[in-house]
Amino acid sequence: MSLSGLEPKALWKHFEKILSIPHCSGNEAALGAALMAYAKNKGLEADMDDAGNVVVRIPATPGHEKAETIVLQGHQDMVGEKNSDVEFDFFKDPIQVEIQGDWLTAKGTTLGADNGVGLAAALAIADEEGLVHGPIEVLATVDEEVGLTGAAKLQPGFVKGTTMLNLDSEELGAAYVGCAGGGDTSIKLPVEMVDPPAGTKGYTLKVAGLRGGHSGIDIIEQRGNAIKIAARLLDKVMNTQPVHLAEIKGGSKRNAIPREAFVELMVLETAVDELATFIEEETDRIKIELGGQESGLAVSIAPSDAGHQKVLSGSSQKNLIDFLLAIPHGVEAMSYDIEGLVETSNNLATISMTPKEAVIGTSTRSSIKSALQALRDKIGATARLAGAEAIDDEPYPGWMPNLDSNILKVVKEVHTKVFGKVPEMKAIHAGLECGIIGEKFPGMDMVSFGPWIEHPHSPEERVQIPSVGSFWKLLVAVLEELA
Repeated sequence: MSLSGLEPKALWKHFEKILSIPHCSGNEAALGAALMAYAKNKGLEADMDDAGNVVVRIPATPGHEKAETIVLQGHQDMVGEKNSDVEFDFFKDPIQVEIQGDWLTAKGTTLGADNGVGLAAALAIADEEGLVHGPIEVLATVDEEVGLTGAAKLQPGFVKGTTMLNLDSEELGAAYVGCAGGGDTSIKLPVEMVDPPAGTKGYTLKVAGLRGGHSGIDIIEQRGNAIKIAARLLDKVMNTQPVHLAEIKGGSKRNAIPREAFVELMVLETAVDELATFIEEETDRIKIELGGQESGLAVSIAPSDAGHQKVLSGSSQKNLIDFLLAIPHGVEAMSYDIEGLVETSNNLATISMTPKEAVIGTSTRSSIKSALQALRDKIGATARLAGAEAIDDEPYPGWMPNLDSNILKVVKEVHTKVFGKVPEMKAIHAGLECGIIGEKFPGMDMVSFGPWIEHPHSPEERVQIPSVGSFWKLLVAVLEELA
Protein backbone atom coordinates (compact mmCIF):
# COMPACT_ATOMS: atom_id res chain seq x y z
CA MET A 1 0.00 0.00 0.00
CA SER A 2 1.06 3.61 -0.57
CA LEU A 3 1.87 6.04 2.25
CA SER A 4 1.34 9.10 0.02
CA GLY A 5 -1.77 10.18 1.93
CA LEU A 6 0.03 10.53 5.26
CA GLU A 7 1.41 13.78 6.69
CA PRO A 8 4.05 15.12 6.68
CA LYS A 9 4.35 14.04 3.08
CA ALA A 10 8.11 14.52 2.70
CA LEU A 11 8.85 12.35 5.73
CA TRP A 12 6.55 9.50 4.70
CA LYS A 13 7.87 9.65 1.13
CA HIS A 14 11.39 9.01 2.41
CA PHE A 15 10.20 6.26 4.75
CA GLU A 16 8.37 4.55 1.91
CA LYS A 17 11.58 4.63 -0.13
CA ILE A 18 13.52 3.13 2.78
CA LEU A 19 10.93 0.35 3.09
CA SER A 20 11.48 -0.58 -0.56
CA ILE A 21 15.23 -1.20 -0.08
CA PRO A 22 16.42 -4.26 1.90
CA HIS A 23 18.61 -2.88 4.67
CA CYS A 24 19.08 -5.32 7.53
CA SER A 25 22.32 -5.06 9.48
CA GLY A 26 25.28 -5.92 7.27
CA ASN A 27 23.21 -5.41 4.13
CA GLU A 28 22.91 -1.61 4.02
CA ALA A 29 24.97 -1.04 0.87
CA ALA A 30 21.94 -0.44 -1.34
CA LEU A 31 20.42 2.02 1.12
CA GLY A 32 23.74 3.82 1.52
CA ALA A 33 23.98 4.12 -2.28
CA ALA A 34 20.42 5.47 -2.37
CA LEU A 35 21.31 8.12 0.21
CA MET A 36 24.31 9.20 -1.84
CA ALA A 37 22.19 9.30 -5.02
CA TYR A 38 19.54 11.36 -3.25
CA ALA A 39 22.15 13.89 -2.16
CA LYS A 40 23.57 14.10 -5.69
CA ASN A 41 20.12 14.63 -7.20
CA LYS A 42 19.42 17.42 -4.69
CA GLY A 43 22.79 19.02 -5.25
CA LEU A 44 23.84 18.35 -1.67
CA GLU A 45 27.34 17.57 -0.49
CA ALA A 46 27.66 14.01 0.85
CA ASP A 47 30.38 11.58 1.90
CA MET A 48 30.54 7.85 2.62
CA ASP A 49 33.33 6.40 4.74
CA ASP A 50 34.93 2.96 4.42
CA ALA A 51 32.43 1.46 6.88
CA GLY A 52 29.42 2.66 4.86
CA ASN A 53 28.42 5.51 7.17
CA VAL A 54 26.96 8.42 5.20
CA VAL A 55 26.83 12.13 5.96
CA VAL A 56 24.60 14.43 3.90
CA ARG A 57 25.13 18.16 4.37
CA ILE A 58 22.09 20.43 4.06
CA PRO A 59 22.87 24.16 3.74
CA ALA A 60 21.24 26.68 6.04
CA THR A 61 18.16 28.50 4.89
CA PRO A 62 19.02 32.04 3.69
CA GLY A 63 19.95 34.36 6.52
CA HIS A 64 20.92 31.57 8.94
CA GLU A 65 24.28 30.54 7.50
CA LYS A 66 26.13 31.60 10.66
CA ALA A 67 24.05 29.44 12.99
CA GLU A 68 25.79 26.44 14.53
CA THR A 69 25.86 23.20 12.54
CA ILE A 70 23.41 20.61 13.89
CA VAL A 71 23.95 16.87 13.43
CA LEU A 72 20.76 14.88 12.84
CA GLN A 73 21.68 11.29 13.54
CA GLY A 74 20.04 7.94 12.85
CA HIS A 75 21.05 4.51 11.59
CA GLN A 76 20.52 2.84 8.25
CA ASP A 77 19.98 -0.74 9.36
CA MET A 78 16.92 -2.53 10.72
CA VAL A 79 16.40 -5.82 12.56
CA GLY A 80 14.97 -8.51 10.30
CA GLU A 81 12.60 -10.71 12.31
CA LYS A 82 9.66 -12.78 11.10
CA ASN A 83 7.64 -15.72 12.26
CA SER A 84 8.73 -19.08 10.84
CA ASP A 85 5.48 -19.49 8.89
CA VAL A 86 5.95 -16.19 7.01
CA GLU A 87 7.55 -16.37 3.56
CA PHE A 88 9.86 -13.37 3.33
CA ASP A 89 13.45 -12.72 2.24
CA PHE A 90 14.98 -9.73 4.03
CA PHE A 91 17.79 -9.66 1.44
CA LYS A 92 15.51 -8.95 -1.51
CA ASP A 93 11.88 -8.32 -0.51
CA PRO A 94 10.50 -4.83 0.27
CA ILE A 95 8.68 -4.46 3.58
CA GLN A 96 4.92 -4.79 3.12
CA VAL A 97 2.93 -2.46 5.35
CA GLU A 98 -0.64 -2.03 6.49
CA ILE A 99 -2.52 0.56 8.52
CA GLN A 100 -4.42 -0.61 11.60
CA GLY A 101 -6.29 2.36 13.01
CA ASP A 102 -3.70 4.95 14.05
CA TRP A 103 -0.83 2.51 13.64
CA LEU A 104 1.41 1.49 10.76
CA THR A 105 2.76 -2.04 10.93
CA ALA A 106 4.25 -4.67 8.63
CA LYS A 107 2.70 -7.89 7.39
CA GLY A 108 4.32 -10.63 9.47
CA THR A 109 7.77 -9.01 9.75
CA THR A 110 9.54 -6.21 11.54
CA LEU A 111 8.64 -2.80 10.15
CA GLY A 112 11.95 -0.96 10.38
CA ALA A 113 10.40 2.16 11.90
CA ASP A 114 13.41 1.68 14.17
CA ASN A 115 15.18 3.71 12.78
CA GLY A 116 13.68 4.34 9.34
CA VAL A 117 11.26 7.00 10.58
CA GLY A 118 14.02 8.99 12.27
CA LEU A 119 16.25 8.78 9.19
CA ALA A 120 13.33 9.77 6.95
CA ALA A 121 12.65 12.81 9.14
CA ALA A 122 16.26 13.98 8.87
CA LEU A 123 16.26 13.64 5.07
CA ALA A 124 12.88 15.37 4.77
CA ILE A 125 14.39 18.60 6.12
CA ALA A 126 15.97 19.16 2.71
CA ASP A 127 12.66 18.67 0.88
CA GLU A 128 10.19 20.62 2.99
CA GLU A 129 9.89 24.21 1.80
CA GLY A 130 9.51 27.10 4.24
CA LEU A 131 11.56 25.59 7.07
CA VAL A 132 14.06 27.67 9.02
CA HIS A 133 17.30 26.03 10.06
CA GLY A 134 21.04 26.48 10.20
CA PRO A 135 23.58 24.17 8.54
CA ILE A 136 22.68 20.50 9.01
CA GLU A 137 24.65 17.27 8.78
CA VAL A 138 22.51 14.15 8.42
CA LEU A 139 24.62 11.31 9.84
CA ALA A 140 23.35 7.84 8.86
CA THR A 141 25.40 5.07 10.46
CA VAL A 142 25.51 1.35 9.68
CA ASP A 143 25.28 -1.79 11.79
CA GLU A 144 23.74 -0.09 14.80
CA GLU A 145 21.58 -3.11 15.57
CA VAL A 146 24.47 -5.58 15.79
CA GLY A 147 26.70 -3.70 18.21
CA LEU A 148 26.88 -0.07 17.02
CA THR A 149 29.89 -0.98 14.89
CA GLY A 150 29.29 1.74 12.29
CA ALA A 151 29.45 4.47 14.92
CA ALA A 152 32.55 2.84 16.39
CA LYS A 153 34.32 3.22 13.02
CA LEU A 154 33.59 6.94 12.60
CA GLN A 155 36.73 8.98 12.04
CA PRO A 156 37.50 12.50 13.35
CA GLY A 157 36.22 15.19 11.03
CA PHE A 158 33.51 13.11 9.38
CA VAL A 159 31.01 15.50 10.94
CA LYS A 160 31.81 19.06 11.97
CA GLY A 161 28.85 19.85 14.21
CA THR A 162 29.13 19.75 18.00
CA THR A 163 25.40 19.56 18.77
CA MET A 164 23.48 16.40 17.89
CA LEU A 165 19.84 15.39 17.79
CA ASN A 166 19.66 11.60 17.85
CA LEU A 167 16.35 10.57 16.25
CA ASP A 168 16.36 6.95 17.43
CA SER A 169 14.09 7.10 20.50
CA GLU A 170 10.67 5.53 20.58
CA GLU A 171 8.52 7.47 23.02
CA LEU A 172 6.80 10.73 22.16
CA GLY A 173 6.89 13.28 24.97
CA ALA A 174 10.23 12.10 26.32
CA ALA A 175 13.73 13.49 25.94
CA TYR A 176 16.36 10.80 26.36
CA VAL A 177 19.59 11.85 28.01
CA GLY A 178 21.31 8.53 28.73
CA CYS A 179 21.53 4.91 27.62
CA ALA A 180 23.04 1.60 28.59
CA GLY A 181 26.30 0.18 27.37
CA GLY A 182 26.58 -3.45 26.45
CA GLY A 183 28.39 -6.34 24.84
CA ASP A 184 27.76 -9.73 23.27
CA THR A 185 29.17 -13.09 24.30
CA SER A 186 29.54 -16.22 22.19
CA ILE A 187 29.67 -19.48 24.15
CA LYS A 188 30.94 -22.72 22.66
CA LEU A 189 29.99 -25.86 24.55
CA PRO A 190 31.60 -29.12 23.31
CA VAL A 191 29.18 -32.02 22.79
CA GLU A 192 29.55 -35.73 22.16
CA MET A 193 27.33 -37.39 19.53
CA VAL A 194 26.41 -41.09 19.58
CA ASP A 195 24.10 -43.43 17.67
CA PRO A 196 20.42 -43.16 18.64
CA PRO A 197 18.95 -46.12 20.52
CA ALA A 198 17.20 -48.76 18.45
CA GLY A 199 13.45 -48.35 18.07
CA THR A 200 13.44 -44.55 18.35
CA LYS A 201 11.91 -42.20 15.79
CA GLY A 202 12.43 -38.53 15.04
CA TYR A 203 10.13 -35.84 16.45
CA THR A 204 10.27 -32.04 16.50
CA LEU A 205 9.45 -30.12 19.66
CA LYS A 206 8.47 -26.57 18.69
CA VAL A 207 8.10 -23.61 21.02
CA ALA A 208 6.37 -20.71 19.23
CA GLY A 209 3.82 -17.93 19.59
CA LEU A 210 5.91 -15.77 21.93
CA ARG A 211 6.08 -11.99 21.56
CA GLY A 212 9.86 -11.59 21.53
CA GLY A 213 10.84 -7.95 21.31
CA HIS A 214 13.79 -5.65 21.94
CA SER A 215 16.21 -7.19 24.41
CA GLY A 216 16.75 -3.83 26.07
CA ILE A 217 13.44 -2.00 25.92
CA ASP A 218 11.17 -5.02 26.43
CA ILE A 219 13.30 -7.03 28.88
CA ILE A 220 11.52 -5.40 31.84
CA GLU A 221 8.21 -6.97 30.77
CA GLN A 222 9.48 -10.48 31.61
CA ARG A 223 8.32 -11.93 28.32
CA GLY A 224 8.89 -15.59 27.63
CA ASN A 225 12.19 -16.79 26.19
CA ALA A 226 11.69 -19.69 23.77
CA ILE A 227 15.15 -21.17 24.47
CA LYS A 228 14.59 -21.10 28.22
CA ILE A 229 11.15 -22.67 27.84
CA ALA A 230 12.50 -25.43 25.58
CA ALA A 231 15.28 -26.18 28.07
CA ARG A 232 12.82 -26.35 30.94
CA LEU A 233 10.53 -28.71 29.05
CA LEU A 234 13.43 -30.97 28.12
CA ASP A 235 14.67 -31.01 31.71
CA LYS A 236 11.25 -32.06 32.98
CA VAL A 237 10.77 -34.63 30.21
CA MET A 238 14.17 -36.21 30.84
CA ASN A 239 13.07 -36.97 34.39
CA THR A 240 10.04 -38.94 33.21
CA GLN A 241 11.19 -40.95 30.18
CA PRO A 242 14.14 -41.40 27.81
CA VAL A 243 14.38 -38.71 25.13
CA HIS A 244 17.44 -38.20 22.97
CA LEU A 245 18.36 -34.74 21.76
CA ALA A 246 19.71 -34.51 18.20
CA GLU A 247 19.60 -30.75 17.63
CA ILE A 248 18.34 -27.55 19.20
CA LYS A 249 18.11 -24.11 17.60
CA GLY A 250 16.39 -20.93 18.64
CA GLY A 251 16.51 -17.16 18.34
CA SER A 252 18.11 -15.29 15.47
CA LYS A 253 19.37 -11.92 16.73
CA ARG A 254 21.43 -11.03 19.79
CA ASN A 255 19.27 -7.97 20.48
CA ALA A 256 15.90 -9.72 20.14
CA ILE A 257 14.26 -11.89 22.81
CA PRO A 258 13.90 -15.32 21.15
CA ARG A 259 10.33 -16.04 20.08
CA GLU A 260 10.78 -19.57 18.73
CA ALA A 261 12.88 -22.65 19.42
CA PHE A 262 13.04 -26.02 17.69
CA VAL A 263 14.31 -29.27 19.19
CA GLU A 264 14.93 -32.44 17.20
CA LEU A 265 14.40 -35.51 19.36
CA MET A 266 14.62 -39.27 18.97
CA VAL A 267 11.86 -40.90 21.02
CA LEU A 268 10.28 -44.34 21.35
CA GLU A 269 7.13 -44.17 19.24
CA THR A 270 5.14 -45.90 21.96
CA ALA A 271 5.99 -43.10 24.40
CA VAL A 272 5.02 -40.12 22.24
CA ASP A 273 1.41 -39.79 23.40
CA GLU A 274 2.49 -39.75 27.04
CA LEU A 275 5.23 -37.27 26.16
CA ALA A 276 2.77 -34.95 24.39
CA THR A 277 0.44 -34.99 27.39
CA PHE A 278 3.29 -34.17 29.76
CA ILE A 279 4.46 -31.29 27.55
CA GLU A 280 0.93 -29.88 27.38
CA GLU A 281 0.58 -29.96 31.16
CA GLU A 282 3.97 -28.29 31.72
CA THR A 283 3.19 -25.66 29.08
CA ASP A 284 -0.04 -24.79 30.91
CA ARG A 285 1.98 -24.23 34.09
CA ILE A 286 4.43 -21.97 32.24
CA LYS A 287 1.54 -19.95 30.78
CA ILE A 288 0.20 -19.32 34.27
CA GLU A 289 3.63 -18.10 35.38
CA LEU A 290 3.89 -15.74 32.40
CA GLY A 291 0.46 -14.27 33.10
CA GLY A 292 -1.09 -12.28 30.29
CA GLN A 293 2.27 -11.52 28.67
CA GLU A 294 2.36 -14.65 26.55
CA SER A 295 -1.16 -15.86 25.86
CA GLY A 296 -0.01 -17.00 22.39
CA LEU A 297 2.56 -19.50 23.67
CA ALA A 298 2.18 -22.74 21.73
CA VAL A 299 4.25 -25.89 22.21
CA SER A 300 3.86 -28.90 19.93
CA ILE A 301 5.53 -32.21 19.18
CA ALA A 302 5.17 -33.77 15.75
CA PRO A 303 6.93 -36.39 13.59
CA SER A 304 10.13 -35.12 11.97
CA ASP A 305 11.70 -35.94 8.64
CA ALA A 306 15.05 -34.42 9.57
CA GLY A 307 16.69 -37.85 9.50
CA HIS A 308 19.27 -37.33 12.23
CA GLN A 309 21.80 -40.14 12.44
CA LYS A 310 23.32 -39.04 15.74
CA VAL A 311 22.08 -37.78 19.11
CA LEU A 312 23.81 -36.27 22.12
CA SER A 313 25.29 -38.68 24.61
CA GLY A 314 23.49 -38.80 27.92
CA SER A 315 26.14 -36.73 29.72
CA SER A 316 26.34 -34.12 26.92
CA GLN A 317 22.57 -33.78 26.84
CA LYS A 318 22.32 -33.24 30.58
CA ASN A 319 25.24 -30.79 30.56
CA LEU A 320 23.68 -28.70 27.76
CA ILE A 321 20.24 -28.55 29.36
CA ASP A 322 21.70 -27.72 32.78
CA PHE A 323 23.73 -24.91 31.22
CA LEU A 324 20.70 -23.42 29.43
CA LEU A 325 18.76 -23.52 32.71
CA ALA A 326 21.61 -21.88 34.64
CA ILE A 327 22.64 -19.08 32.28
CA PRO A 328 21.15 -15.71 33.35
CA HIS A 329 18.31 -14.23 31.34
CA GLY A 330 16.21 -11.16 32.06
CA VAL A 331 16.57 -8.26 34.48
CA GLU A 332 19.57 -8.58 36.75
CA ALA A 333 19.21 -5.24 38.59
CA MET A 334 17.07 -2.10 38.57
CA SER A 335 18.53 1.40 38.84
CA TYR A 336 18.77 2.98 42.29
CA ASP A 337 18.83 6.45 40.73
CA ILE A 338 16.11 6.44 38.06
CA GLU A 339 12.78 4.89 39.04
CA GLY A 340 11.61 2.17 36.67
CA LEU A 341 14.90 1.97 34.72
CA VAL A 342 16.52 -1.42 34.21
CA GLU A 343 20.16 -1.04 35.16
CA THR A 344 21.56 -4.44 34.14
CA SER A 345 20.17 -7.35 32.12
CA ASN A 346 21.10 -10.31 29.95
CA ASN A 347 19.38 -11.80 26.93
CA LEU A 348 19.89 -15.51 26.24
CA ALA A 349 19.47 -14.79 22.56
CA THR A 350 20.48 -17.65 20.25
CA ILE A 351 21.44 -21.29 20.12
CA SER A 352 22.55 -23.53 17.29
CA MET A 353 24.47 -26.80 17.00
CA THR A 354 27.20 -28.45 15.00
CA PRO A 355 28.27 -32.10 15.38
CA LYS A 356 30.98 -30.93 17.77
CA GLU A 357 29.48 -28.10 19.80
CA ALA A 358 26.49 -26.05 20.84
CA VAL A 359 26.92 -22.33 20.14
CA ILE A 360 25.02 -19.97 22.43
CA GLY A 361 24.82 -16.20 22.02
CA THR A 362 23.99 -13.66 24.71
CA SER A 363 23.62 -9.87 24.83
CA THR A 364 24.36 -8.11 28.12
CA ARG A 365 23.47 -4.49 28.95
CA SER A 366 24.07 -2.11 31.82
CA SER A 367 24.17 1.61 32.50
CA ILE A 368 27.08 0.96 34.90
CA LYS A 369 30.33 -0.24 33.34
CA SER A 370 31.41 -2.33 36.33
CA ALA A 371 27.99 -3.99 36.59
CA LEU A 372 28.14 -4.87 32.89
CA GLN A 373 31.49 -6.56 33.38
CA ALA A 374 30.33 -8.34 36.54
CA LEU A 375 27.39 -9.95 34.73
CA ARG A 376 29.60 -10.92 31.78
CA ASP A 377 32.01 -12.49 34.28
CA LYS A 378 29.09 -14.41 35.81
CA ILE A 379 28.14 -15.74 32.37
CA GLY A 380 31.77 -16.71 31.77
CA ALA A 381 31.95 -18.53 35.10
CA THR A 382 28.73 -20.42 34.34
CA ALA A 383 30.20 -21.42 30.98
CA ARG A 384 33.43 -22.66 32.56
CA LEU A 385 31.52 -24.79 35.07
CA ALA A 386 29.86 -26.47 32.08
CA GLY A 387 33.19 -26.96 30.30
CA ALA A 388 32.41 -24.28 27.71
CA GLU A 389 34.40 -21.36 26.34
CA ALA A 390 32.88 -17.87 26.60
CA ILE A 391 34.20 -15.30 24.12
CA ASP A 392 33.32 -11.68 24.94
CA ASP A 393 33.32 -9.08 22.21
CA GLU A 394 34.49 -5.52 22.83
CA PRO A 395 31.79 -3.73 24.85
CA TYR A 396 30.28 -0.46 23.67
CA PRO A 397 30.00 2.47 26.08
CA GLY A 398 26.90 3.87 27.69
CA TRP A 399 25.84 7.51 27.59
CA MET A 400 25.98 9.33 30.91
CA PRO A 401 23.20 11.91 31.42
CA ASN A 402 24.15 15.60 31.37
CA LEU A 403 21.22 17.52 32.81
CA ASP A 404 23.11 20.81 32.27
CA SER A 405 23.21 20.20 28.51
CA ASN A 406 22.42 23.26 26.36
CA ILE A 407 20.61 21.24 23.69
CA LEU A 408 18.52 19.56 26.38
CA LYS A 409 17.53 23.03 27.65
CA VAL A 410 16.48 24.06 24.13
CA VAL A 411 14.45 20.88 23.54
CA LYS A 412 12.68 21.29 26.89
CA GLU A 413 11.79 24.91 26.15
CA VAL A 414 10.59 24.21 22.62
CA HIS A 415 8.64 21.12 23.69
CA THR A 416 6.89 23.18 26.38
CA LYS A 417 6.07 25.92 23.88
CA VAL A 418 4.78 23.50 21.19
CA PHE A 419 2.93 20.96 23.35
CA GLY A 420 2.25 22.87 26.56
CA LYS A 421 4.25 20.57 28.81
CA VAL A 422 7.84 19.76 29.69
CA PRO A 423 9.09 16.47 28.22
CA GLU A 424 9.97 13.66 30.59
CA MET A 425 13.71 13.27 31.15
CA LYS A 426 14.59 9.62 30.60
CA ALA A 427 17.39 7.15 30.13
CA ILE A 428 16.93 3.96 28.13
CA HIS A 429 18.07 0.40 28.71
CA ALA A 430 19.25 0.08 25.13
CA GLY A 431 22.33 1.04 23.17
CA LEU A 432 21.87 4.41 21.51
CA GLU A 433 24.84 5.53 19.45
CA CYS A 434 25.20 8.66 21.57
CA GLY A 435 27.63 6.89 23.90
CA ILE A 436 30.07 5.97 21.14
CA ILE A 437 29.64 9.25 19.25
CA GLY A 438 30.29 11.14 22.49
CA GLU A 439 33.62 9.29 22.80
CA LYS A 440 34.49 9.77 19.12
CA PHE A 441 33.66 13.48 19.13
CA PRO A 442 34.48 14.88 22.59
CA GLY A 443 32.25 17.74 23.61
CA MET A 444 29.31 16.66 21.43
CA ASP A 445 26.14 17.96 23.12
CA MET A 446 23.34 15.44 22.57
CA VAL A 447 19.70 14.63 23.21
CA SER A 448 17.45 11.96 21.70
CA PHE A 449 13.74 11.99 20.87
CA GLY A 450 11.33 10.31 18.48
CA PRO A 451 7.74 9.17 17.78
CA TRP A 452 5.81 6.33 19.41
CA ILE A 453 7.24 3.00 18.24
CA GLU A 454 6.14 -0.19 19.95
CA HIS A 455 7.64 -3.69 19.99
CA PRO A 456 10.77 -3.03 17.88
CA HIS A 457 12.82 -6.08 16.89
CA SER A 458 9.67 -8.23 16.61
CA PRO A 459 6.94 -8.77 14.00
CA GLU A 460 4.65 -6.80 16.33
CA GLU A 461 6.64 -3.61 15.62
CA ARG A 462 4.43 -0.64 14.85
CA VAL A 463 4.60 3.16 14.74
CA GLN A 464 1.76 5.47 15.74
CA ILE A 465 0.99 7.62 12.71
CA PRO A 466 -0.20 10.79 14.53
CA SER A 467 2.91 10.69 16.74
CA VAL A 468 5.11 10.94 13.66
CA GLY A 469 3.48 14.28 12.83
CA SER A 470 4.09 15.49 16.40
CA PHE A 471 7.70 14.28 16.30
CA TRP A 472 8.20 16.17 13.03
CA LYS A 473 6.64 19.31 14.51
CA LEU A 474 9.06 19.19 17.44
CA LEU A 475 12.08 18.56 15.22
CA VAL A 476 11.26 21.47 12.93
CA ALA A 477 10.64 23.82 15.88
CA VAL A 478 13.90 22.83 17.60
CA LEU A 479 15.89 23.42 14.42
CA GLU A 480 14.25 26.83 13.99
CA GLU A 481 15.09 27.79 17.57
CA LEU A 482 18.71 26.69 17.12
CA ALA A 483 18.96 28.76 13.94
